[in-house]
Amino acid sequence: MMKKILVTGGNGQLGSELKELSNDYSQFEFIFTDVEELDITNEEAVDQAFAESSPNFVLNCAAYTAVDKAESDLDLATKINATAPKLLAEGSKKYGAKLIQISTDYVFDGTSHIPYTEEVSTSPNSAYGDTKLDGEKYVESIAEDYLIIRTSWLYSSFGNNFVKTMIRLGNEREELGIIFDQIGTPTYAADLAQTIMEAVAKIDSGDVVDYRGVYHFSNEGVCSWYDFAKEIFRLENIEVRVKPIETLDYPTPANRPHYSVMNKKKIKQTFGVRIPHWADSLKICLKKLRD
Repeated sequence: MMKKILVTGGNGQLGSELKELSNDYSQFEFIFTDVEELDITNEEAVDQAFAESSPNFVLNCAAYTAVDKAESDLDLATKINATAPKLLAEGSKKYGAKLIQISTDYVFDGTSHIPYTEEVSTSPNSAYGDTKLDGEKYVESIAEDYLIIRTSWLYSSFGNNFVKTMIRLGNEREELGIIFDQIGTPTYAADLAQTIMEAVAKIDSGDVVDYRGVYHFSNEGVCSWYDFAKEIFRLENIEVRVKPIETLDYPTPANRPHYSVMNKKKIKQTFGVRIPHWADSLKICLKKLRD
């Protein structure tokens, strides 16, 4: 019988990339949902979804990602980022599904200068980071079979993201100030989707047995937002002056990690995945946006 994969947040960046990829994994039946089809903050709706679809895997790609808004909209951020993973973990346990929860670099405070491994203590300093960490804790304490994958600086040809914003602003303005003292790694959602599906396929086939736990995934390499923007403008031949500015010059309601580079050794060793450099993946995404 064909194994089923229930995807939440199916219309988001990652969910949309998984849709594109689903044809390559014809051994699975995919059930894509978003808030219209399934309210993952509603206990009865979640239980009913598990009862009706009997998924073997659940990929929770839904999240409240408006980082600044989360500071004042804590109730909704908590429901989507913490309560929903709790309910999905309970459903996964009750119905025997494997849960993959997507988390974030914001669970760290960003004061390190060495890439974060999965063993480093978490210490979020934003409402968004707090709610995402609560979601992780629920999954770890409730689900029997799970992966938590933390990622960073996600972008794709779908939805709203930094890449699309830079292209729009670069074409509208003569000069842009971009933050240079926040260091991390951009992640192309298509690469994350590919890694998730490689992991799912290897778990399903029994090639990887000992996998439960937390993993880090971003593209390879490291840059600042300033470097990232400069590369976007270079590849798109956009003539705009880019001025490096400090975080202090651009105050926001939420604190952001100054350094959130993640060590990806664990996910590479466990699942044998190859991770492209961020600049190579950016080229692929930009080509897709142009075509």
